[in-house]
Amino acid sequence: IKRMSIDKEIYITKAVSDATVYVRNYCKMYGAARFIACGGDGTFNEVSNGMIGFDEAEIGIIPIGTGNDFYRNFENNDLYYTDDCYKYGKKVKCDAIKYTTETEKGILTGYCANMFNIGFDCNVADLTARMKKKPFISGTMAYLISVLFMLVTKRGANLKINIDGKTRHTGKLLLTSIANGCYCGGGVKSNPLASVCDGKININIVKNVSRLKFLYLFPYYMKGSYLKLKGIDKIISSEKGNLISVVPIDGNMRLCIDGEITDAGKTEFEICPSTFNYFIPCLTEKVIQLK
Repeated sequence: IKRMSIDKEIYITKAVSDATVYVRNYCKMYGAARFIACGGDGTFNEVSNGMIGFDEAEIGIIPIGTGNDFYRNFENNDLYYTDDCYKYGKKVKCDAIKYTTETEKGILTGYCANMFNIGFDCNVADLTARMKKKPFISGTMAYLISVLFMLVTKRGANLKINIDGKTRHTGKLLLTSIANGCYCGGGVKSNPLASVCDGKININIVKNVSRLKFLYLFPYYMKGSYLKLKGIDKIISSEKGNLISVVPIDGNMRLCIDGEITDAGKTEFEICPSTFNYFIPCLTEKVIQLK
């Protein structure tokens, strides 16, 4: 960047949501810019929330967080670590999912760039965040340990789920993921039908299967190849929609928003097509494709 004489400013966040406030204020004062989020999906979420509404602003990412799942939806991910990663690039119009949820502090509204998780996946993410703080445990190891622990306790969720006004599920389930992108958990391709540019939400509903069945399905679930399995539609439903409502039957639920977790009540999810510009580095002017 120095060699290319690019005007730049480095900002170190000081608290939760600080990146959102900084980016929004910057755009209001100085106009649109290209923001490079240095971190994981939580940091990317904060920066993207700050720039939504400023049509010319762009966001890229240097993926040094725990999950780094949004950027996995695109090719040439490794170019972020090369010297010329900002010499060329393309911007892609990406969708976002607007959410409105009831919390103890009142109504919370925001945007999600990648994925929401409820049930097993959310519980794993919650435990992973705590495990990775322990010495000598990497992010991947923390995730695998958390999966094994949650498999033993097998805590899911009890929900009523509506998709575009029609009830799709009522009762206990293992998990549900409401997705813009394909990946969660540091590379688990949980929603292979999702696309960050198709103007739709992809939602998976996974039934409360036995531990043995879960162990059989998990490798396929990680690779995103489970939809090819015979009879999988009796265990996992995967469909798309524009407006999704999730109501916790027990009164509240743990909701994971791009890796960050909150306690929530009834929550509505609405697709917002072509909401922000995602900057993708490349070494030439060739068009970069979605995976």
